[in-house]
Amino acid sequence: MSTFGKAIEINLFGESHGSTIGIVINNFPQGIALDLDLIRDSLLKRRPKSALSTSRQEQDNFEIVSGYFNGLTTGAPLTFLIPNKDTNSSDYSPNILRPSHADYTAREKYNNFQDYRGGGHFSGRLTAPIVILGAISAQLLAKKGIIVGSHIASIKDAKDKEFSDFEPTIELLETLNSSQFPVLDDLKSKVFEDIILSAKNDKDSVGGTTETMIIGLSPGYGEPFFDSIESILSHLLFSIPSIKGIEFGKGFDITKLYGSEANDSFYIQNDKIETKTNNSGGIQGGISNGMPITFKVAIKPTASIGKTQNTVDITEMKEVQLNLKGRHDPSIVHRVVHVINAITSYAILELIIRKEGILWTN
Repeated sequence: MSTFGKAIEINLFGESHGSTIGIVINNFPQGIALDLDLIRDSLLKRRPKSALSTSRQEQDNFEIVSGYFNGLTTGAPLTFLIPNKDTNSSDYSPNILRPSHADYTAREKYNNFQDYRGGGHFSGRLTAPIVILGAISAQLLAKKGIIVGSHIASIKDAKDKEFSDFEPTIELLETLNSSQFPVLDDLKSKVFEDIILSAKNDKDSVGGTTETMIIGLSPGYGEPFFDSIESILSHLLFSIPSIKGIEFGKGFDITKLYGSEANDSFYIQNDKIETKTNNSGGIQGGISNGMPITFKVAIKPTASIGKTQNTVDITEMKEVQLNLKGRHDPSIVHRVVHVINAITSYAILELIIRKEGILWTN
C-alpha cells in the first residue's frame, strides 16, 4: 500500500513513465496559504542537475487540483499532480531483470501486470510528490519554531564533518537547506563530486550516507513501542527507494561505549532540563526529550549502471548478460538528501497532530 498516516493521511500514486505522478493529502489544516515558491524551490533541489545526475529532465511543474481555493487550503483532500514529460520507455525490457531493482519482486507480487518502464511505481521518480508534502509540512513546522536539516555525511568512503562538531542552531540548518549540495565542510563538496564523476566515467555508481537534525521539537512527542519516533521515522524513511539503513544518535557506535560513557546526563540550563551529551539522538523511550533529534541514513549505490552484468531473461528462463541503456544517476545521495528532509518534516508534523490535533492558523 502506498498510503500512510493517522492524523494526516497520504496516498502516493503514479508510475515513472506514466502520464502523471502525484499525492493526495487528507486532513491537512484548512485556511493555510501554501508557500508555492517554497514548493518549487524544494522540487528544484531534488531535480537532476549537472553531470552528477541523470540527463532525464523533468521540470516538475505541479498542479493543485483539489483542496485549494482562493489561495487557501479548504480542508478537503489536497491533491497535487506532476506530469511526466521526458520519458524514454524503449530503454526498458519486460523480460530482462535488472540486478538490485524491483523488476523481479514486482513481477512476482503483481503477476506480471506491473508497469515495468523505469521501475514503474517503485521508481525514485515518486519522490517528487514526497518533496511537495515535505515543503508544506515544513511550512507548518516553522510556525512552531521547528526546522529539519540534513547534510551529505559521506560519499563512498570519504566523510564530511558531523553535526556533533557544531553548535546546533537554526542558522546552521537554514544554511544547509539553502544548498543544492549540502555539506558541513565546504572542502568536501569537490571531493564528493570527484568520486561521483569517477564512478560515472567507469560506468559505475556510488552510495553514501546523510545526517539529519531536527531542532525545536519539545519534549513529550511520540509513543512507546510501535509508534515511537524511531518507529515512525524508520517506517517513512525506508519507503524512500535506495535507503538501506538508519541509526539514531550515536547509532551503532554506541555499542563501543560503556554505559557510563553512553548515558546522557541531565542538567538544568535556563530553567530547562537538558542533557550534557546527546548519544540518544534526542529520543528516549520512543519519545522526544527536547534535545535535537539526529539520525543517519545509508543510501546504496544506484542500481542502474553501465557495466555488463549477469542476470536472467525471465521469459526464456535462461541466464544472460545485461548492458543497461537509459539515463541514470551515478549517485543519488545528493538528490535523496532533500527527500529525506521532506519525509522527516511530514513525520514530525504527523506526530505533533496525533498529540495536539490541528491547531495551526494561517
